[in-house]
Amino acid sequence: MTQTLRDAPAGDTFSDTIAALRDFLGDRLSTGDSIRDLHARDAASATPKQPDAVAFPETTEEVARIVRTCAAANCPIVAYGTGTSLEGQVVPTAGGISLDMSRMNRVLEVHERDLDAVVQPGVTRKQLNEELRATGLMFTVDPGADASLGGMAATRASGTNTVRYGTMRENVLALEVVLPDGRIIETGSRARKSSSGYDLTHLFVGSEGTLGIITRLTVRLHGQPETIRAATCSFETVDDAVDTVILAIQTGLPMARIELLDEVQMQGMTLFNPDLGLPEKPHLFLEFHGTEAGVAEQVESFNAIANEFGVSNFHSAERTEDRNRLWEARHNAYFAAKALRPGCISVVTDCCVPISALAECIHRTKEEIAAANLIAPLLGHVGDGNFHLSILIDPSQPEEMTRAKALAAKVNRVALDLGGTVTGEHGVGTGKKAYMRAEHGDAWDLMGEIKRTLDPENLLNPGKVVEF
Repeated sequence: MTQTLRDAPAGDTFSDTIAALRDFLGDRLSTGDSIRDLHARDAASATPKQPDAVAFPETTEEVARIVRTCAAANCPIVAYGTGTSLEGQVVPTAGGISLDMSRMNRVLEVHERDLDAVVQPGVTRKQLNEELRATGLMFTVDPGADASLGGMAATRASGTNTVRYGTMRENVLALEVVLPDGRIIETGSRARKSSSGYDLTHLFVGSEGTLGIITRLTVRLHGQPETIRAATCSFETVDDAVDTVILAIQTGLPMARIELLDEVQMQGMTLFNPDLGLPEKPHLFLEFHGTEAGVAEQVESFNAIANEFGVSNFHSAERTEDRNRLWEARHNAYFAAKALRPGCISVVTDCCVPISALAECIHRTKEEIAAANLIAPLLGHVGDGNFHLSILIDPSQPEEMTRAKALAAKVNRVALDLGGTVTGEHGVGTGKKAYMRAEHGDAWDLMGEIKRTLDPENLLNPGKVVEF
């Protein structure tokens, strides 16, 4: 079957739909070029495509009405959070309506005793943690960007804290979802476990807006630790750093964050953050959570492991401002990488493998980078076997883009060969869709069947994740 909408109107003939939406949204329905262009792209290199209009709902009922109006006209709908996705998830490849959820941004409930919160999808992770500050609680999923929680659930996001606190899969308890026909359903509950029926919550977590539009989330919270200590340390080789991580994980050390930055990435860090004063060697950025005594024990145990692999330049930071400076630098690693080649663009990719295969995966990846003769800084959340490449290319040289995409494809194949996945946290969108058959086999066909059952007209985020 084709990816196009069945019986979809040609050209710009969603005009009747747009007029109907404007009747009840008023100026919260925009057809201006600047707004449409903003919603035509994500944070990566996906080919942009403008929607026909952008809607800004404020309630679940408005979302449902928008969906019903669009369904009646076979008009596609793409949910939009903050636009930080990296595989083209929010690009409206078939036009239609971009559903900007930024006005649905209220923290509805915080249940301190139960360690959970109920939020609208436009709430960002920083906003939630700011509102939680006085409670002694925190929301732990940290992909780096200040993404919306609805978008993070839709892409099954994770990040630097995953090794200890899990991904959005583990931290979403329940959802409210608008289905492609406009029905509103609730999945899950605030209970921490249930054996009641199909796990619909986690069907929608990671579905990238292809099955339904998330309008409310119940998320898990964690207590703020008594003591937090960040640290950096360097190694002579990436292999030494990775072997340290593997042994630390295998010994059960409860690390909160373990981030790897290779020597190329550290060269960019020196250019972008010269005040850090770190040597241009492979580094681990670390964080330890717990009681004062527990953190001290964790640091001692980690040092004992790292010393086996020639660790040097171990520096710790306990003051909040010092920790924040360190992690801000880590979160800005994308820009630090681009400092290595001014004027470049970056083709980003990620993969994830079992921790025992991490060293081999990174070693083979470094070989592929050298063979491609490209600059590709490597970093990642190696505590859970996940790493990223930022492949730097000259946008005026199409041949470099070809080599960059070929390199990304080879890294994906290496990950699959080692029992991993082609996307640890970036999601599928359009960018990783070509690898779904190789990773999932016949299970990918079942994903398509689920899509066709829930969305037979292919209205929600068409062209993403599955074949239709």
